[in-house]
Amino acid sequence: MLTLQTPIGRLRWAALLEGISYLLFAVTMPLKYMMDIPEPNYVVGMAHGFLFLAYIALALQNIFIYGWNWKNSLMALAASIIPFGTFYADANLFKPQQLGK
Repeated sequence: MLTLQTPIGRLRWAALLEGISYLLFAVTMPLKYMMDIPEPNYVVGMAHGFLFLAYIALALQNIFIYGWNWKNSLMALAASIIPFGTFYADANLFKPQQLGK
């Protein structure tokens, strides 16, 4: 369950929102470059930048709290720069950590 009351829960929320904001560029980039409507890209870009920084900060927090090994740490951090990466990291790293598996 996604909750804001634990560090891993906050990371899972940030991963979901950061992943969605990343995918919104698939809508705003064509608007900007094909239809000459740049304004939506400004809004999505600002939101994505904030969510990216929040995700990295929360990932680092969880790396230190849970003592993740280098492989899991790298996967958590790299997920933010790969499309659909945060969804993959949530399903394969964050959710099992939250459930204690």
